[in-house]
Amino acid sequence: MKIIYLSFATPDDKYLTTGCEIYRNRIPHYNAFNHEIIPALKNTKSLSENQQKEKEGEIILSKIVDSDYVVLLDELGIQYTSVDFSKFVQQRMLSGIKRVLFITGGPYGFSDAIYNRGNSKLALSKMTFSHQMVQLIFLEQLYRALTILKNEPYHH
Repeated sequence: MKIIYLSFATPDDKYLTTGCEIYRNRIPHYNAFNHEIIPALKNTKSLSENQQKEKEGEIILSKIVDSDYVVLLDELGIQYTSVDFSKFVQQRMLSGIKRVLFITGGPYGFSDAIYNRGNSKLALSKMTFSHQMVQLIFLEQLYRALTILKNEPYHH
């Protein structure tokens, strides 16, 4: 199974960029992985929030194939402990799915088309984080989940 993480815009702050890079380099040691950063939309001042979500949704949908299992990182999603998230990842691995996509939407969330395509929703916290922080937090948690599955000491 390949894990793909889709997110919008590269973090601006060096500490976030460095942190993301650390985990992007570690994850492939455990599982096939790709983090695709979708460039932020340009000229969004003339777009309503809904129009922006629709345009972002079109880009996201172009990256998804019918057989993908799609997990939306969404504030209304299920909150897992790190151990439970590792079990969620393991269940997908054992299910025979070829690709699991984790997706962070743009600044206004997801379009209805993306919500309709998603198979599940995952919340990292009840708190709100910047999209740039979400990238680092998610990558760290994915790495943590994979080390838990290998019974490595990182989680302790």
